[in-house]
Amino acid sequence: MREILDIIEAAAVSAPSHAAVGPFAPTRLHTLLADGTDRMATRFGLERGYEIVAPLPFGRRLNRAINSLTTDPAEARRLLAGDDALDPLTQSHAAEIRDLSDKAHVFSLADADEEIARLFLAKLDKPEDATLASLFAAETSRRVALAGRILIEQSDLVIGVWDGATTAHVGGTGHTIAVALELGSPVIWIDPSRPDRWRILLAPEALTTVAIDPPTDDRVAVLTGLVHAALDPGSDEAQPGFTALLRERWHGTSNPLAHGYRRVEALFGGDTMRQRLRSLRQRYERPEQIQTGSGSAFLCEAAALPGADTGLVERIGAEVMRRAAWSDGISAHLSDAYRGGMTFNFVLSSLSIVAGIMYLPFVGVEDKWMFALAELVLLSGILIITIVGQRRRYHTRWFETRRVAEYFRHAPLMMILGVSRPPGRWPHGADASWPEFYVRQVLREVGLPRMAMSAQYVRDVLLGPLASHVRGQRDYHFGKAKRLATVHHRLDVLSEGLFQLAVGAVTLYLVLRSFESAGAISPYVFEKLSKVFTVLGVAFPTFGAGVAGVRYFGDFERFGEISEVTAEKLDGISKRIDILASAPPSAVGYGEVTELAHAADDIVVAELESWQAVFGGKQIAVPV
Repeated sequence: MREILDIIEAAAVSAPSHAAVGPFAPTRLHTLLADGTDRMATRFGLERGYEIVAPLPFGRRLNRAINSLTTDPAEARRLLAGDDALDPLTQSHAAEIRDLSDKAHVFSLADADEEIARLFLAKLDKPEDATLASLFAAETSRRVALAGRILIEQSDLVIGVWDGATTAHVGGTGHTIAVALELGSPVIWIDPSRPDRWRILLAPEALTTVAIDPPTDDRVAVLTGLVHAALDPGSDEAQPGFTALLRERWHGTSNPLAHGYRRVEALFGGDTMRQRLRSLRQRYERPEQIQTGSGSAFLCEAAALPGADTGLVERIGAEVMRRAAWSDGISAHLSDAYRGGMTFNFVLSSLSIVAGIMYLPFVGVEDKWMFALAELVLLSGILIITIVGQRRRYHTRWFETRRVAEYFRHAPLMMILGVSRPPGRWPHGADASWPEFYVRQVLREVGLPRMAMSAQYVRDVLLGPLASHVRGQRDYHFGKAKRLATVHHRLDVLSEGLFQLAVGAVTLYLVLRSFESAGAISPYVFEKLSKVFTVLGVAFPTFGAGVAGVRYFGDFERFGEISEVTAEKLDGISKRIDILASAPPSAVGYGEVTELAHAADDIVVAELESWQAVFGGKQIAVPV
């Protein structure tokens, strides 16, 4: 293990500097402080100045009692009461656990301690009862698996000392390794019978090869590459990464000239004229205001949870919510610039075509230059909008900052439960992965709660922040789906109506032509009217095509469907919350609640990936 830690440290020193917006934080070692390898690794970490973080499967007293390895019920009761054990060996184990726990950042899952302690004492009181022993083993294994999941989620690399025998024992090292690989985390596997032949496992399928002794020539290079990948977003000059954040400029309000896309939504999605013509000026919430503004309700609710780590809540407000507000304001401004610019291009395109023929009913050919000049100005406007949008990378910058904003916006709920997306489950952008890297590093800096997670805390999160978050997002997406469906329908109606008017204009022209041929109207009148109908015959389908272009670009129907699906999924989570709320308190534990939190997070990220996939190919360009 010392060899592996030496390689990791050397790789960290040689890591590329793309992410070096400041000095790297100390290496953080996550461990369950179990007997044997965990404690040895903890001591190695302390020697090297690592920050030790211990997600414990039980509260500290129960964890100390169980891991003291005592078989004496009297000693177990002393340890559970907070006293020292009388047996020297038992006390030695207990003292070591206490010492290491005191030096670690401890986050303990104590919500089931009462039941686990009861089973623990019952097993010791009746050592001959195999049923009690089996039940205790099953329940404790489940708790260890929950703590192991936290360890995986918080780590870039997982080191497992395992004999390679089986992955079937829930909570065991083999099982934890299998879960880590399923979640996309690389695993350094050390076989205790041949520790010098340690291997790197990168996929679940690698577990089928544990009996094979593969070459180890490249393992140092592979491990170095994994460390570099964990410390570097992979940016280059084309994708500036963190430096892009430094270049962004804060705007306090939206630009009225860039409201084109949102004005289309308002005009065609509003129910009343007042809604359609309302001011669309946005005042972005400043980062320093969010803790007393839109984020205050969550922060107050989180701080009021029983036994809450108020320091964590403060860090969430200062480090996460402020960045959420900042990136949201930047992203909203870029969204207006990109989508408003493309919408304006479609409008200018239609106007330029009509401007080129508008002279027909009004002036002769000798004065056509004025209309040609107007057409040139409109076409030049399209080119300017397109060139500026491409050079300033509105589309790419909007995508990147929106990802940052959405990840930060949904993170606080996960953080108060001590859960996160594992490194292998973060989305990957087609062009750049720095947004996910940046958010992950910020969330890692805030870290796990320093607290004991009680049953009441878990239940209050379920009924409070989790329920509010899920239902708020559900209602938002139901409303958005309805609004976008309305916009799509009304744009369709308008576009079809304009094409019908074009057909009517051409038909009327032909009727007038027949009247002129029959002598019903004079050739002079027909000549004047024919110019008007020529303009109308071009203008109506041109504007109809422009409206259809805006509808195609906006893709309101597809976005509405994405929101509808998202809302339905979130409604399913809401119903599951109701089921847990109706269950006895003893039946609702950390595992059940965090499963719902993960499910809600997966839904939100899937929605983000879906709409970015739709808009991904719609770069700002000349409308054709």
